[in-house]
Amino acid sequence: MTVQQMRPADLEQLRRLSTCIVASAIEGFQVRLPNSGFTDSRISCIFKNRLPLIGYAATARIRSKNPPMVGQGYYYERTDWWNHILSIPAPRVVVIEDVDDRPGLGAFIGEVNANILLALGCLGMVTNGSVRDVDQIGLTRFQMFAGGVSVSHAYAHIFDFGGTVELGGLKVRPGDLIHGDRHGVQTVPLEIADKVPAVAHQIMHRREHLIGLCRATDFSIERLREAICEPDPKS
Repeated sequence: MTVQQMRPADLEQLRRLSTCIVASAIEGFQVRLPNSGFTDSRISCIFKNRLPLIGYAATARIRSKNPPMVGQGYYYERTDWWNHILSIPAPRVVVIEDVDDRPGLGAFIGEVNANILLALGCLGMVTNGSVRDVDQIGLTRFQMFAGGVSVSHAYAHIFDFGGTVELGGLKVRPGDLIHGDRHGVQTVPLEIADKVPAVAHQIMHRREHLIGLCRATDFSIERLREAICEPDPKS
């Protein structure tokens, strides 16, 4: 499939920014509502001390509670989804929606699957379901965002892939640009993605100015009010 791609240098600039700063910068472009485009608290970062994750989304949907119609429900029974992953440009992030009424009984991603995905150029994954083998995966560079952890894979199996998924209130399409850190995960609209770092740095400068006023020995409400009323950075 054809995916709009950023220049590697621009992608790296985004990777160096926190999700919070990126989210604030995106708001300035008014390309989506401020209450959309990111996961809610149902999705948590597993390895919180790592640098931000960024990559293009490869999508799939799974079930884990009940057996599949065909097969035993093991990850290697649907190797055709690997072709979908490779149709997405690197760096890649796998985004998996668990559609069970109570997601996360079984973990689709464990030690073996994480290493398979690394070999396929995936830097991490996002799911509303569960993951497992956290200690072993923690020894790799693979990042994970999940709804929880589970002892077993149960009947976790892919039943389709390559379509729009929704998890934690966030809709993700194949090829969407994913950005995540310890605060959560968001998509970065590709039409403004290369402009986000410049606005983000303006926001950081403004934050430093306001914090500096608050910490100054000659702090005054009047000076703070004056600074707050200054225009926000825009695109």
